[in-house]
Amino acid sequence: MDKDITYMNRCLELAKLGIGRVSPNPMVGSVIVSDDRIIGEGYHHKIGEAHAEVNAIESVKDTSLLQHSIIYINLEPCAHYGRTPPCTDRILKAGIPRVVIAMEDPNPKTSGKGIEKLKAHGVDVKTGVLNKEALWLNRRFVTSFTKHRPYVILKWAETRDGYLDVNRCKKQVSRPSWITNSYGKMLVHKWRSEEDAFMVGTRTALMDNPQLTTREWTGRNPLRVSIDYDDVFPEDLNILDDSADSMIFTGGTKPAQNQNVKKVRIQNRIDNLDEILAHLYKQNIQSIVIEGGARLLHSFISKGLWDEARIFTGDYTFKEGVKAPEIRGVPIYYEPFSKHELKILTQCV
Repeated sequence: MDKDITYMNRCLELAKLGIGRVSPNPMVGSVIVSDDRIIGEGYHHKIGEAHAEVNAIESVKDTSLLQHSIIYINLEPCAHYGRTPPCTDRILKAGIPRVVIAMEDPNPKTSGKGIEKLKAHGVDVKTGVLNKEALWLNRRFVTSFTKHRPYVILKWAETRDGYLDVNRCKKQVSRPSWITNSYGKMLVHKWRSEEDAFMVGTRTALMDNPQLTTREWTGRNPLRVSIDYDDVFPEDLNILDDSADSMIFTGGTKPAQNQNVKKVRIQNRIDNLDEILAHLYKQNIQSIVIEGGARLLHSFISKGLWDEARIFTGDYTFKEGVKAPEIRGVPIYYEPFSKHELKILTQCV
């Protein structure tokens, strides 16, 4: 295998360690190589802290080797002052003569400028190594700058015969039917620690009363999002408690009872998804998982407002009930587990 590909793969492995901790920054890993030997590694640990390139440079014990080394980065080094100084300046200060980059930064503050600055100072720059893989890793970050909205992930569980739930009125049950198993539940809680927000519709919030927190996994809670256009949510609803932050989109004027709950006025009762996503984008929410119910999922699908769909299929049949959404996309992942399965689709790859 090409050495540049080998070391860039390592960058991507390191970058993944930042998931759920660096948003709205991208996930970035960096590897420094001298004489075909890795002498330094680093990744972006947390928003506001040092970037991958700086951590990699500072991990090198014999700094004299830097002037004869190559630094690998899965994203173009920043060229502007933000929470931290420009990484291009740190690379130049270290005297590293060659830089290998997977993808250009879509942020207009840096896009092309980091590469241009390095070249202007005589650095040998190579780009495009594992570009496709780098784009996929930071698809949330890229979507934010290219589509000006959060990366939208649809998530649901359906039976073998294509139902989300039984007809609860007919069956005289009050809780949603359990379709997968404890592994599926744990995996969803892991996703909650990795994505910025989770959203449910009005009916799902009222009928299922979900908590939308990471009880089965270690990590941060996502922002909990829902729509309560007519101010009908009772104050003891789980998504209005103080266990995590919540954002409720409403057409009413009823104030929030807890400080961690923010109410946002919207203009439209029905066609409001673009308005909601635009507001979340302005709040630096880079990814949102739409967890249900059926009406909300159908709304996102019908408007083409989705990027990824994560679909569990449980080993059950209901024969009747709430039909699962129909969706067409490119399959990218499949995992069987205990007679159940998970498949992930995207609109494009």
